[in-house]
Amino acid sequence: MPQINKNINKVGTGFAAFLSPPSPDVIRFTVGQPDFATPNAVVESAKAALDRGETTYTRTQGSPALCQAVCDHLKEHEIEIDADNIVVAPGCKQAVLYAMMATLDPGDEVLLLAPAWPSYDGMLKLIGAVPVHVPVRRDNYHPDFTALEKAVTANTKAIMINSPNNPTGAVYSPEEVERLVKLAVKHDLWIIDDMIYATLVWADYGYTSPTSIEGGKERTITIGGWSKGWAMTGWRLGWAGGSKQVADAIKKINASAATHVPTFLMPAAITALSLSEETKMMQDSFHERRDVIHQLLDDLPGITLPKPEGAFYALCDISQTGMTDIEFAKRALEEAKVQLIPGSLMEGGEGFIRISYATSMENIREGVSRLNTWLSSI
Repeated sequence: MPQINKNINKVGTGFAAFLSPPSPDVIRFTVGQPDFATPNAVVESAKAALDRGETTYTRTQGSPALCQAVCDHLKEHEIEIDADNIVVAPGCKQAVLYAMMATLDPGDEVLLLAPAWPSYDGMLKLIGAVPVHVPVRRDNYHPDFTALEKAVTANTKAIMINSPNNPTGAVYSPEEVERLVKLAVKHDLWIIDDMIYATLVWADYGYTSPTSIEGGKERTITIGGWSKGWAMTGWRLGWAGGSKQVADAIKKINASAATHVPTFLMPAAITALSLSEETKMMQDSFHERRDVIHQLLDDLPGITLPKPEGAFYALCDISQTGMTDIEFAKRALEEAKVQLIPGSLMEGGEGFIRISYATSMENIREGVSRLNTWLSSI
């Protein structure tokens, strides 16, 4: 019998084992998905496009109007990318994969700031590249530049940046992003910048793009999308942008892999980028939840964590409880009726659990209360 691609066996399943919907009496702190409905204006825009019959093939990279809307949105983050060098893909995850396929050859090494979102590891292994997990600082989950420098080899080709970060909630300072760019320039590396959570920042400083720093623009592929900031996870819309060389490569990949995202979703994506009141409401709500959940978690016995700075995740060190993170997550589910993500599902995440606070304030208070009662009893 013929054999499947050998790379498949190297790829893990990420958080899948701990994302299965539990019984109704369980509080879920697992899913990285806003608990808001997609703004009505976006939904109506998609409906109107369907009514107009916008269901045929169109331009591979996305309509000119959509690419220009992304271009204008990126300018709000001090990112200057020509609209013709924007490609809209079926989700931010797909855009990350396209960026990797466009810039990496088999055997190339990519620096990941660990613990990193597990899909990065899986994507790299799928295309035959090599993920190199470099532990972040334990006190604030920010880059350890000494460790990064030591991890560079002759085979290092790129560094992956995700700030605000999943799973840590860290937001890298402008000075840290500048140091990451200098590292990339020194070793002639690509920078793949996943800015999917850029609209959800609680730090005193905002998201910083590597493209805004000298030497960063020509080597950075900027990846983002609509899922998190606009509550559009199921719409599967993301973007990739960079130099003409990179954009042309990604256009070829998208043309072969997906043709383009659904035509009738393009006007809706434009509408989403024009919204402010709806997105500000979601941002303010997550910010408030961050404050509440950090205060509650910080009081739990045996648990420590820095204050999350962005996105909607808290990464908690549970090593003082005497349990492994897998044991902690399993017992929390069985005994406290709270579902969590164990950190060891990500390389470098051993001894941690990830909590998503993209859930109601009621669930946050009840879920942490259950954890407190459970931990106090043992």
